Amino acid sequence: MPRLLRNTVLGLLLTAALLASLIYSLTWRPEAKEVLTVSCPTTAPVLVPGQALKVMTWNVQYLAGKRYVFWYNLADGSGPDTRPTAEDMAFSLDQVTRVIRDEQPDLVLLQEVDKNAKASGYQDQLKLLQERLVDLYPCSAQAVTWQADFVPDRHIFGSVGRTLVTLSRFQIEHAERLQLPVAEANLISRQFAPKPALLVSYLPLNDGGQFVAINTQLDSPTQDNSNLRQQMQATAAALNRFESYGTPWLIGGDFNLLPIGQYLRLPAEQRAGYSPDSELHQLWEKYPMIPSNPEATGIDRELWLTHFPNDPRVEEPDRTLDYLFYSPKLKRIEGYVRQEDTLTLSDHLPVVGRFLLPLD
Repeated sequence: MPRLLRNTVLGLLLTAALLASLIYSLTWRPEAKEVLTVSCPTTAPVLVPGQALKVMTWNVQYLAGKRYVFWYNLADGSGPDTRPTAEDMAFSLDQVTRVIRDEQPDLVLLQEVDKNAKASGYQDQLKLLQERLVDLYPCSAQAVTWQADFVPDRHIFGSVGRTLVTLSRFQIEHAERLQLPVAEANLISRQFAPKPALLVSYLPLNDGGQFVAINTQLDSPTQDNSNLRQQMQATAAALNRFESYGTPWLIGGDFNLLPIGQYLRLPAEQRAGYSPDSELHQLWEKYPMIPSNPEATGIDRELWLTHFPNDPRVEEPDRTLDYLFYSPKLKRIEGYVRQEDTLTLSDHLPVVGRFLLPLD
C-alpha cells in the first residue's frame, strides 16, 4: 500500500476512533434494569390494605407552559421556538404546585421533569417541586429517560436531561428503572435519542404486602410505530408479571396512543403516526383504565381529552393520550381529567383516579 494511501487510511481510522470516543463520553447507555436511589424518611406513613388511594398522572412538559410552538411540535420540525423563558417556567412551577396542592393526591406521577437541560435553563425541576411540596410528599423516586452532555442538533446544541418523577405521601421501600425498547435509528443517532422506561416504585403495606406504582412516557408516534408496539409489549409483560404474582399495581403516564374511535375524529393532518387500531389494546383488553374507552369516545368525550397540542391549527384539547391502568384487584371510586384551570400549563392535562386497595 502506498505511503500516502496508508497515512490517509490511518488518519481516517484515528478520526473515527476519536469521534466514537467523544460520542461515548457525551451520551448515556442505561442498563436494562437499574436500582434507583429513593428519597424517603422512615417516618413516612405506610399504606394500609383496603384504604382509598388517590393518584394523579401529568406530563408537565418541563414547565414550559403553552405560549410556544416548539420546533418538534410540528411534523416538519419547523416550529419557531426552542426554549421557554425563565419567567414562564417560574409561572408554570407555581401553577403546577397550586394544582397538586389543590388535588392533594397520594401519588403524583410526573413526566418530562427536566434536570440539567439547556432548554430549561439547567434547572433541577424535581428539587424545585420538592421545595414547595415536601410537606405533602416526603418520598420520591426519579428515573432518567433522556440524557446527554451535548446533542449536536441545531435546535438543542447543548445538554439534555429529562426524567420521570414519582412523588408519594406514603413510604417507598425501593424503586427501579426498567428500560423499554428504543426506536430504530442509525448507530450514532441512537446514542443521542431518548430512552423511554418504566419507573417502578414499591410501596410497602402494613400487613407485609406491597403495592406497585409505575410511571412511564412512551415515544411519540412514528410512521410505522414499531417502537410503540414493542414498548407496549414490554409494558404489558411487566404488568402481567405483577398480576401473576398477585401484587396490586397501577401504571400512569403519557402513552402517546389514542383510545378506540378517536383516530377518525382527528383531522387528517393530525392523524400522522397514529393507528386506527391503537397499540393500547394490549392493555385495555385485559386491564381497566381511566379514562375507559366508553368514556373517551362517548357523549361526554370532551371531558376526557388530555392533550392540547402546541400547534397553531389546534385551538383546544383534541385527543386522549394519558391514562391510568390498574390491576382488577383495585376498585375504582372515581376518575376525571382536570381541564378547567390547566389548559395553559402544559400540552397535557392531569388525569386523576381514586381507588380502594384490596383487603388481602
